[in-house]
Amino acid sequence: MKANQSGMVETTNPATGEHLGSYHIMSDDEVMAVAKKAHAAFEKWRKLPMEERGGYLKRLALALGAKKSAYAKLMTLEMGKPITQSEAEIDKCAWTAEYYAEHAKGWLEEEHVKTDSKSSYVEFDPLGVILSVMPWNYPFWQVLRFAIPTLVAGNTTILRHSSSCPGSALAVQDAFENAGFPTDVFTSVITGHDVVEKLIASREVAGVSLTASVEAGERIGGLAAQYFKKAVLELGGSDPYIVLEDADVKEAAKIGADARVLNNGQSCIAAKRFIVVEAVAEEFTDEFASQMGKKKLGDPMDRKTDVGPLVNTEAVATIDGQVRSSVVDGARARVGGKPLPGKGAFYPPTVLDRVEPDMRVIREEVFGPVAPVWVVHGEAEAIRAANDSDFGLGSSLWTTDLARAKRVAREIQSGMVFVNALTKSDPRMPFGGVKKSGVGRELSKYGLKEFVNVKSVNIYGSFH
Repeated sequence: MKANQSGMVETTNPATGEHLGSYHIMSDDEVMAVAKKAHAAFEKWRKLPMEERGGYLKRLALALGAKKSAYAKLMTLEMGKPITQSEAEIDKCAWTAEYYAEHAKGWLEEEHVKTDSKSSYVEFDPLGVILSVMPWNYPFWQVLRFAIPTLVAGNTTILRHSSSCPGSALAVQDAFENAGFPTDVFTSVITGHDVVEKLIASREVAGVSLTASVEAGERIGGLAAQYFKKAVLELGGSDPYIVLEDADVKEAAKIGADARVLNNGQSCIAAKRFIVVEAVAEEFTDEFASQMGKKKLGDPMDRKTDVGPLVNTEAVATIDGQVRSSVVDGARARVGGKPLPGKGAFYPPTVLDRVEPDMRVIREEVFGPVAPVWVVHGEAEAIRAANDSDFGLGSSLWTTDLARAKRVAREIQSGMVFVNALTKSDPRMPFGGVKKSGVGRELSKYGLKEFVNVKSVNIYGSFH
């Protein structure tokens, strides 16, 4: 998205390069007025019974389902994910709304503790207005996995979405409006980066949730600390996909290809470093390259397409640079390895072998359908390789020995481990990482309590 001289921003279809839409950039004063309204709305919203807030979530699920086709098409046009995946994203958002509508009340009930007082309990009070700064790769899901638990806990929120998907930002607000949420409980703002600091610094904003790069996390996390605001940071990853010698190799290769190209490879929890024990490395790499080569690259509106374009041509240039550098250093492209000519931001599914740990495709997060295969000698080296990263978000482990799976999972430094499956988010389980992958958790009861005041209440004395 680029601003023009009239104060508008323009969006482009990454599959075709065609112009999509124009959006008004809000002034700082307009955005700060939104914050004041959100704070006023909070004072009413927080007092609603949990059952009533849960009822709004049930209506949100229905509103999402009612316009699923339109919302999914908009996502695909703005950022290029295959239309079937966009539709699945809306379904997942609706499921999450239903899940929290059912469980949030129980998770937020007072917890009574036996002490020397007459009565002691812990209550969970909402904090206020929570700012969310979200990326383009899951235009609905990234927002709603934060907003649903945050709102049902009694907070209100302001969304500053990515510059690549302002249409989706407004569409999310449309879903809340169609569900009948009170005015100013959820608001999207189309604005530049500079106003974010003003929002965090303001008295109206009580916390911030960010999903973005490490560099953005350093900035937003630093601002949150400077102004004493609670922050949850999800900063991406370079997830290991570990294949041990007793794995079902063909299944690991098949699922591995799915894990690498999901969302066109542009996912924080996509498998990005394929760490394979040498006893099965040749078999795995052959099958993996075959599976990646079968993925259909093309028009994301075509239901048979597996992989659409990257978000823009700048992303293609970044991926190409990472691959070229690694090939110069000795890696070999078994499949793909070069950007496609012509219109659109397309990069093909790519498998690299002869990979060494100091290559860019291992050391950096590769945000596209590129899969480096890193061969190791055995289990101990696989664990060291998996942990040899600045990131620690998700991980996938392949073995047919349950005791071994539990032992190795305990050694992996990540927020999530999936055994014999690809990494995915689920409203029933906490989502988040360690190291430079971020701070805090989303989803489940743990995500629900990130933006609440965990308050101890201790009652002494006599009462009439």
